[in-house]
Amino acid sequence: MPALGFSLFMIAIGAILAFAVTASVSGISISAVGVIFMIVGLIGLVLSLLFWTSFSPYATATRHHIVEEDVIDPHIRRPMP
Repeated sequence: MPALGFSLFMIAIGAILAFAVTASVSGISISAVGVIFMIVGLIGLVLSLLFWTSFSPYATATRHHIVEEDVIDPHIRRPMP
């Protein structure tokens, strides 16, 4: 599922930006951008896992149990075995 892979990619990029990059840019905090990427990646990961189970073929499968019963009418005479 592409959303799952993209979410993991976003988390990885966010972690790299938040914890490994030491460069600074004026007007923007790279570590804050990394944390935002990690949060968006986690939200995407949770949503893709929730929708993954709802769209799977196993989630919509219904099983039918057929029960067969012999119905004996008391008014019909049957020969004794």
